[in-house]
Amino acid sequence: MAWNEPGGNSNNQDPWGGDRRGGGNGNNGGGRQGPPDLDEALRKLQNKLNRLFGGKKRPDSQGGNGRQGGSSAGLILIGLALLFGLWLYNAIYVVDEQEQAVVLRFGKYYETVGPGLNIYFPPMDRKFQENVTRERAYSKQGQMLTQDENIVEVPLTVQYKITDLESFVLNVDQPEISLQHATDSALRHVAGSSTMDQLLTSGREQVAGEVRERLQRFLDTYKTGITVTQVNIQSAAAPREVQEAFDDVIRAREDEQRERNQAETYANGVIPEARGQAQRLIEDANGYREEVIARAQGEADRFNNLVAEYEKAPQVTRERLYLEAMQDMLSQSSKVLITAQGGQNNMLYLPLDKMVQNRPAESSDSSTSPSSGNNSSNNPSPSVRALPQLPEVRTRESR
Repeated sequence: MAWNEPGGNSNNQDPWGGDRRGGGNGNNGGGRQGPPDLDEALRKLQNKLNRLFGGKKRPDSQGGNGRQGGSSAGLILIGLALLFGLWLYNAIYVVDEQEQAVVLRFGKYYETVGPGLNIYFPPMDRKFQENVTRERAYSKQGQMLTQDENIVEVPLTVQYKITDLESFVLNVDQPEISLQHATDSALRHVAGSSTMDQLLTSGREQVAGEVRERLQRFLDTYKTGITVTQVNIQSAAAPREVQEAFDDVIRAREDEQRERNQAETYANGVIPEARGQAQRLIEDANGYREEVIARAQGEADRFNNLVAEYEKAPQVTRERLYLEAMQDMLSQSSKVLITAQGGQNNMLYLPLDKMVQNRPAESSDSSTSPSSGNNSSNNPSPSVRALPQLPEVRTRESR
């Protein structure tokens, strides 16, 4: 039941300890109807603190005496304790396994702190704490002028990490801004030394490697403490205004490469065949040469041997040469040799009709004379049929 309802508060007291029926303060049951005085509440709190620290009580609002001596000193001590706790909270810090911290004392390098619980002394000391193992990335995209005077948009991503925190903090004011400027310089230098084809096609990896090397040299010269781990050049493209023309150029280049491949394929098929034929002709010529030389050498050796034999027996050698010559000549033609008894009156008969029959027939469209024309075996030449009986041919008597 509420304190001010009828019959709800028999003592007729308000929640602050006052008496609703009479006047007076909260100690003697006065009849205040409002909340307690704020100044009185603060005075009571101050009196309690004074008693705690041994001070004198302050007089109350009715003129009472209190202790006053240690109130100001107690408040100062409390304030100092709070300030010391706040300072100690800020001075103690923890460095993770992936981090390092650089401490400056009076603006000068003091130490590099590793992982663990550490303390420094602000405001004399300043602390810079960074992650030195995490790889960071920086991306940019810009238009570059190539060596063949073409404009190409090159998107670039640089991955890096901090390897020397002291240099990162002390040597350069804003090392990451310096990294961006060095990246622009390195990319423009390499792109200006490369052609458009290298940036658009297979030369991007080589260009990225050159950019990384040059960028690292810049950062080492500045002593930024940054190490570039990777540079990635994404798909470079021409500006939008000339993209269609670049597409036509790329298609023409692809057609050129296709035609070149077809020509190389044809050349690879024809050239070996021609080389084989040339080698075969060379081998045939070499064989013919060796054959002629060997035959000539054989004939020369045979003639030398024949001369030696002729010098020994000229008459016999001469007769032998005659017989061999006649044998070679007569072996190539048809003839009949009729000999009489006793070797006298020998006769050589030449069967011309048989010779004509054995002669190979010439083609009907060949332009030859009638006497040497087509003579079949069933229709001998009229001149052959009209020959009279041959007279006897006498030969030399055999010696």
